[in-house]
Amino acid sequence: MTQEENIAALALKLKELALARRATVGTAESCTGGLIAAAITAVPGSSEYFLGGVVSYVNSVKARLLGVPEEILGTVGAVSGECARFMAQGAATALGADWAVSVTGVAGPDGGSAEKPVGTVWFALCGPGGTEAHARRFAGGRAAVRAQTTAHALSMLIEALAETE
Repeated sequence: MTQEENIAALALKLKELALARRATVGTAESCTGGLIAAAITAVPGSSEYFLGGVVSYVNSVKARLLGVPEEILGTVGAVSGECARFMAQGAATALGADWAVSVTGVAGPDGGSAEKPVGTVWFALCGPGGTEAHARRFAGGRAAVRAQTTAHALSMLIEALAETE
């Protein structure tokens, strides 16, 4: 199965679970530039559960639209668990979604550092039980990092919805 086929299968599974749980979903994306929302909306009928997404590619949009504090952006930076948490919470609030996933990272080929090398991505999931964040490091070029990030974000939503009744 190709990465594209995997992402399509994940998006279909997400639809099935969201509809079965009567849950709504939103996204806040930085390094993926809307690829998660695109994968979700590629599935017919996604408007029944997907409320929308915010592509917050620059810090000013993260702060203004998603409520990421300037202090967080100025100290730990956009590629951090703290930023990812605020992004997910901000998307859930702004969209009125039951669940929101956020991604913020360094897709490359430039922009990495010793502390945050290319391929570093922070994820957060905001839901009825709170917000959790974690980081992953993906290998490959820009397209590979963005595709792996999209697949992982969809998997996070699927896992969370599968655990709810």
